[in-house]
Amino acid sequence: MRFLHPELGWWIAAALAAIAMVRWRARGRFVGSTTVRWLAAPAYRASVLRRFPLALLAAAGVLLGGALMQPVLPYSQVEITSRGLDIVIVLDLSSSMLEEMGRVRPPRSLQHLTFTTSDSAAPAKAVKTRLAATKDAIKSLVALRRDDRIALVVFSDNAYVISPLTFDHEYVIRYVDLIDDQLLRGEGMTAIGDGLALANDLLARQSRGVARRNQAVILFTDGENNKGRDPLAVLGESHDSNIRVHMVGVDLEEEVRKKPQVQRVFQSVQRYGGRYFNASSARDLELASRTIDRIEKGVLVSKPFVRDAPVYQWFALPALMCLTMAIGLRAVPFFLDQT
Repeated sequence: MRFLHPELGWWIAAALAAIAMVRWRARGRFVGSTTVRWLAAPAYRASVLRRFPLALLAAAGVLLGGALMQPVLPYSQVEITSRGLDIVIVLDLSSSMLEEMGRVRPPRSLQHLTFTTSDSAAPAKAVKTRLAATKDAIKSLVALRRDDRIALVVFSDNAYVISPLTFDHEYVIRYVDLIDDQLLRGEGMTAIGDGLALANDLLARQSRGVARRNQAVILFTDGENNKGRDPLAVLGESHDSNIRVHMVGVDLEEEVRKKPQVQRVFQSVQRYGGRYFNASSARDLELASRTIDRIEKGVLVSKPFVRDAPVYQWFALPALMCLTMAIGLRAVPFFLDQT
C-alpha cells in the first residue's frame, strides 16, 4: 500500500500537535489543600480509563488523516459485478446460407424440374442473402449487450472459434464483418452438433468463476444437421451445464422444418429453457435478436487487475467508528474528563 499524497501527513501531524498543545494549555487549575496527600493516595486517583474517549478521538484523527492522504494498492484484483451474461453466438456457414432471404424454392419432390430465379417473384429491390441478413442481426444483438462477454463460433463441416469471450464488442463486430463465403471454403455441410459442442467447451474454459447459470448460446442456422455430433445429445450436455440454448431458424424451409428429427431439436431447445425463433425475413431476424436481448438478463462477475485501487475506506470506516464511540462514551458520567 502507498499514499498518493504523503505530504499531507506533515500538515495533519502539525494540526494534531496544535490541538494537543491548546488542550494542554487549557487544562483546569486547582488550589492545593492540606488533604492533598489523601487525594494522592491510590484509592483516590482517577482511573486512566476516563481518558479512553480522548484516546479514541486521537485515533480517529490519525485514521482520518490517513484517509485524506488517499491510500491505494499499487496492483489489486477487484471484483466487478455487472448485469450481463457470457454469450456464445454460433453461426451456420453452410453453402445454403448464400441463398437469398425469402427466395421461393420448389418442393423437393419437384427437384428434377428445371427451376431458375426467373420463376420466382422478382423482388422490388436487392434482397440480402441469409448470411448477410444474419450478420446484420448479430451485430445489432452485440451492440445491445453492453455488459456481456460475447464470443463467436462458426461451423460448416467443422466448427471454429472466431472470437473468444470478450467485452470488446467492437472487436466482435469487426470479425462479424469479415465473415464471408470464402471463410470456410471447401466446406458446405451443416454440423450443428459440433458448433454447439465447441460453444459449450469455450464457455467451460473461459468461465473464470462466473456462475454457469449466467451463460447462453445463440444458434443461427438455416438447415438440418447432416454431419458430426447429434445435436440432441449436445443440447443435453448444455442443459447439464446450466447453459441455455436459443435457436434461430434462418429462412428455414417448411419441408425441412416439419421433419421429425428437426422437430425434436426444436422441442429439446424449448424443453431445456431456450427459445426457438422462425425467421423468414431480415425483419424477423432483427425481432428475434431483440427478443433474446429482453429475455436474457443475468449477473456477471469479473475480477480484473487494476492499478492504484483506492482503499481509503480502510482508514475512514475505523475513524468513523472511533469518533462514534468517543461521542457515546462522553455521555457516560464516568468518562467525563475535567482536566
